[in-house]
Amino acid sequence: MQLNGAAITIETLIGHGVTDVFGIPGGSVLNLYDELAKRTGRVTHYLTCHEQGAAHAADGYARSTGRTGVAIATSGPGATNLVTGIATAYLDSSPLVAITGNVPTPLMGKDSFQEVDITGISMPITKHGFLVKDINYLEKTLAEAFRIARSGRPGPVVVDIPKDVQVAEAEFFGGSPLPDLPPNEADADKLQAIVDMVDAAKRPFIYAGGGFVLSDTSDLLRQFAEKIQAPVGLSLMGLGALDCQHPLYLGMTGMHGLPEATQAQAEADLIVAIGVRFSDRATGNTSTYKERAKVIHIDIDDAEIDKNVTADLSLQGDIRDILPILIDSCQPVDRSEWVSRALDLKEAMRDEPGKANGELSPQAIVRAVRGLTQDDTVIVTDVGQHQMWVAQYYGFRQPRTFLSSGGLGTMGFGMGGAIGACIARGKKRTVLFTSDGSFHMNMNEFATAVRFNLPIVVVVIDNSVLGMVRQWQRLFYSGRYAETTLDRPTDYVKLAEALGGAGFKATSTADLEQCLKEAFSADCPVLIDCVIDSDFSVYPIIPPGGTFNDMIIG
Repeated sequence: MQLNGAAITIETLIGHGVTDVFGIPGGSVLNLYDELAKRTGRVTHYLTCHEQGAAHAADGYARSTGRTGVAIATSGPGATNLVTGIATAYLDSSPLVAITGNVPTPLMGKDSFQEVDITGISMPITKHGFLVKDINYLEKTLAEAFRIARSGRPGPVVVDIPKDVQVAEAEFFGGSPLPDLPPNEADADKLQAIVDMVDAAKRPFIYAGGGFVLSDTSDLLRQFAEKIQAPVGLSLMGLGALDCQHPLYLGMTGMHGLPEATQAQAEADLIVAIGVRFSDRATGNTSTYKERAKVIHIDIDDAEIDKNVTADLSLQGDIRDILPILIDSCQPVDRSEWVSRALDLKEAMRDEPGKANGELSPQAIVRAVRGLTQDDTVIVTDVGQHQMWVAQYYGFRQPRTFLSSGGLGTMGFGMGGAIGACIARGKKRTVLFTSDGSFHMNMNEFATAVRFNLPIVVVVIDNSVLGMVRQWQRLFYSGRYAETTLDRPTDYVKLAEALGGAGFKATSTADLEQCLKEAFSADCPVLIDCVIDSDFSVYPIIPPGGTFNDMIIG
């Protein structure tokens, strides 16, 4: 069957099970949008306010389900507006296919109107990029893009399709998906060596990350922890991989990790790091790792092995294959004394902040929202202090319920991410925690949520400053607050109403209770402006390059 390139593109998306896409039309993708219009009911397009919002929405869609998200943008500024969203997905291993249009191939390289080399621009922040110059390779290229995006360590792929390729015709072969690229088989000798090292450890600690979420193997993490009787600390991206109520769970590790998790990791004689990349915010001073304990590192991406921490024993492979072997092979060892020590740390360092005088505190806000949500409610954050407060105090029990920009730290991710997640989960109630600083980055996408009547509750933790940067200025720059006081007179209630949603304002715990009650019963997007003091800080904090001994408790 002969189809033009635009039709081949949309039919291939359908063949890959794509039901929702995000984007904004423009001159170089009009043919794609024309074919989308002909297929109304087969693929739903969500028009965002900005291409960055489309990329974040496709990313949120992918994170909340594991399915590959799709964003479409025109050439030139449309394509470049995707870049921040593509980089966000790349740093957090989110499967995304970004389809861009471009000028006709005879005009490429001539500084044509809205011409840009998007595959070249995005090369460092994608798993792969394709520029399709021949219509006969289009279908196969799209199938390969989806395969690369989802195989192994997931990530974004760009497919740039010039306008003349969209118009040209070729034979269409059905748009069927290609099989996933097979993972490398784990080295059997190394597997046995890991078993031996785990069996010999007296105080093993499991440091688990987003790899468990991405591979949907949270149950294997639970089984492994129970089998070897090891306390578990999660990276930011790993939150939800182990039920926060599990007795072996100690909390998030890293710069703003919970003290009990960080202390237990410091006392361990073996750190089993799985599906993590030892980023600087997660580790602090990496040189101290080898002084305290032996390190085992297991990851699907060979590039992460020995990149930041040189492990005593490393293994590249898929944890879906590796963990069942370790669970079966490791011997049951009595580590009750070590587990009791970890539980004692958890109890001794437990705090209940933010309850005095009815004043709104970030902890009180997070916990009040948690009281109204279900365990499967998707929680999205922007980036900054509120992100850490949610990570510390919300209490995640299921994977794929915490969505946040961890690697790139993208302020403005949240609104688009919440839109994508809400749509992916069948338009179920979704909560976005943001701040006045982050929300101003992409608050236009609240209008997108209104247009599609998405039940998103936006909780703005409003401290009138760029809170995390201000905290660093206070701690490390002698209190010189250079350009971190916002002084913006934004009326969030009026803003939400002007965009077609509902708005509320809370300045006390009593206000918050009433606002949340109304927000969670509303049938439209809702924004709650939660006003807190500018000097609330995120504690604990380990200074950059510091160790557990340098932790500032507050």
